[in-house]
Amino acid sequence: MATRENPPTVTPAGERIEDVDVSTEMQGSFLEYAYSVIHSRALPDARDGLKPVQRRILYQMTEMGLRPDRGHVKSSRVVGDVMGKLHPHGDAPIYDAMVRLAQDFVMRVPLIDGHGNFGSLDDGPAAPRYTEARLQAAALALTDDLDEDVVDFVPNYDNSLMQPGVLPAAFPNLLVNGASGIAVGMATNMAPHNLIEVVGAARHLLEHPDAPLEDLMAFVPGPDLPSGGTIIGLDGIKDAYATGRGAFKTRARVSVESITARKTGLVVTELPYLVGTERVIEKIKDGVTSKKINGISDVTDLTDRKHGMRLVIGIKTGFSPEAVLEQLYRLTPLEDSFSINNVALVEGQPRTLGLRDLLRVYLDHRLEVVRRRSEYRLARRKERLHLVEGLLIAILDIDEVIQVIRTSDDSEQARTRLIDVFDLSELQAEYILELRLRRLTRFSRIELEAERDKLQAEIAELEGILADPARIRHLVSTELEEVAERFGTPRRTLLTQARPSVATSAAARKSAPVLEIADAPCEVLLSTTGRAIRVDLTEDSAPGAPRRRSKHDAIRSRVTTTSRSEIGAITASGRLIRFTAVDLPSVPANSIQLAAGARIGEYLALGPKEKVLGLVSLDSDQPIALGTRQGVVKRVAPGGWPGKPDFEVIALKPGDEVVGVAQGGDTDELVFVSSDAQLLHYPASAVRPQGAAAGGMAGINLSAKASVAFFGAIDPGVDNVVVTVSTSTATIAGADPGRAKVSSFAEFPGKGRATGGVRAHAFLKGEDVLGLAWVGPAPALAVGTDGAARALPDSGSKRDASGAVLENVVGSVGEQV
Repeated sequence: MATRENPPTVTPAGERIEDVDVSTEMQGSFLEYAYSVIHSRALPDARDGLKPVQRRILYQMTEMGLRPDRGHVKSSRVVGDVMGKLHPHGDAPIYDAMVRLAQDFVMRVPLIDGHGNFGSLDDGPAAPRYTEARLQAAALALTDDLDEDVVDFVPNYDNSLMQPGVLPAAFPNLLVNGASGIAVGMATNMAPHNLIEVVGAARHLLEHPDAPLEDLMAFVPGPDLPSGGTIIGLDGIKDAYATGRGAFKTRARVSVESITARKTGLVVTELPYLVGTERVIEKIKDGVTSKKINGISDVTDLTDRKHGMRLVIGIKTGFSPEAVLEQLYRLTPLEDSFSINNVALVEGQPRTLGLRDLLRVYLDHRLEVVRRRSEYRLARRKERLHLVEGLLIAILDIDEVIQVIRTSDDSEQARTRLIDVFDLSELQAEYILELRLRRLTRFSRIELEAERDKLQAEIAELEGILADPARIRHLVSTELEEVAERFGTPRRTLLTQARPSVATSAAARKSAPVLEIADAPCEVLLSTTGRAIRVDLTEDSAPGAPRRRSKHDAIRSRVTTTSRSEIGAITASGRLIRFTAVDLPSVPANSIQLAAGARIGEYLALGPKEKVLGLVSLDSDQPIALGTRQGVVKRVAPGGWPGKPDFEVIALKPGDEVVGVAQGGDTDELVFVSSDAQLLHYPASAVRPQGAAAGGMAGINLSAKASVAFFGAIDPGVDNVVVTVSTSTATIAGADPGRAKVSSFAEFPGKGRATGGVRAHAFLKGEDVLGLAWVGPAPALAVGTDGAARALPDSGSKRDASGAVLENVVGSVGEQV
């Protein structure tokens, strides 16, 4: 075999033939092909989280002006422009990538707003000539500031146009939306996450560059899948966050409901990620046909656009729904696995990245974007200031300027004379020559002087930012927070430490199922944002033992019980709902993360706008105390509860509602705080326990137009604080943070029942109401509506002080874990 060293052969016809080694040629060609697939097609960039085709689609749609406030255009037009100008690899892969960017069941934050049939998990999309598209607002956050030299542009395939090598990416898109792709010799498969949680971790890493993985996982406890569902076990997630590789199992969200008076069914409302209903139905039918699955009578798909996903699985009479569900988890896609392989391009090279590395690469990119943007803006403002200063010189001596121009033979001579006479630069002189006469007014001079002052201030600000890396980091952190507020949504996927499904015996399928969770001591916590979680207690983790603090939420109510004992949830309508904690997500006592809890409104069958105010033990011998909006107090005698799943515990007057719930003995203090800042407390023994049907008695004497803002019971033997937040009834809720005050409860003297209490907060001008009040053990924890911690003033204010201005709106206040 000839080699490349052999001289080429020239035929009589003038053809040039070169002998090459086949193995060498194959090796070189394969490496070039592999690099092309890895770098230009299959793997996303770790900075903006996009593959080249996705980046080109978003960039071209931005260039076409397909903003969210404009109309949709045919998908074929978008595909044609992208293929003709930037991505010459065929229309089919471009449209497939475009469809994925629009599918809300694939993307946690969709980037394209699709109009028409963009497919489902069971069916493909319509042809591009039948669908239309435009950008989502979140996509603009990825492409903003491209015209300010924030990223490098590279030539397109034929060097006729320029395209961005990476997008500015105002949020960590790779973590938020995930990615999947198969390259040559490697693949990537990344799970989506919650935008608010990812941004929280990124901001924490900005402030603490050496933060360990455990601190970051306090913000990002696990993936947040677009389809919701439940993630079973967190060990694989921890491995993936540490090494870039791991696996976890996801389960459908299933509830046992009564389909008819005599028939029970399993209702599936959420499926594992990328699992469609048709696939589930097919697997169930195959299992029933082969007799691997028993106890199922029928399967009905009631999914529609109005009510969302609803798959009803009928259970035969005599079969336990829990045992049948265990079979389905084991034999159908109602339980599925997801393998994480975080492979992405870093500086053009494929790397496997953990959570900290992914955040660090993104933050380095974003810091560079903000730095380049600031440099660009500084240069543009300096250029404009230079022109404005020259124009001001011309306006001050306008007569002489006109004389110089009129006596010049041509524009070149006029430019030269202006430079010499007025000591101008060439740019200033040229700008003056192009000046319109209507600008030569006194008002224009005032405008120019104001513009000059503004430019000088902006230049000083930009120079200060560029001179201080800490200010750049703060600016990046602030912009991330703004993006999270604009596009963030609550967590959809529940995280639990439960075990994956196991095989069940034939006897178990016809009898009661074997419960995996023993009837062990536990504590059930209800957060101020409505999440419930079960804390498993051991001998060394009794209530009150040291615990790792949750960074996600504050405690509204807690009850110590066992995992299979009945407890009650009391709502604002005065209804008590029985339930057990066995199915609640559980966490160990030394690592409580309330963000992983279940939404209590979804866990219980609540009515429209019905809110759970507290949890109580039905086995306790202590009465339940209730306080209402109109100032009524009631203590419900323990025991003798009706056998119903839910019942009324107080007879409310028309227009009244329960505002607080507590359970305790006669030594506790009952506390009312009214909307006009009056605090009243007295011993619980002053209120005689009554039956469930009673309506209570007068608890506090309210002034005209006042109502109860807080009711609770406290242990007088511990250090308690009073938190009050003042605002105005004329202010839109959530618009003004208001003024907050934290005082010691010991400063408030007790009064008799049904009296008016004492002043708890002094209103300033423009304030007339308490927007929020809370009394409980110190220290108090304030959180926003998203569960993020909010700062409160230091404790120690006088009981009738006016408080201090809050930086952020406080949604609720509660106990720390």
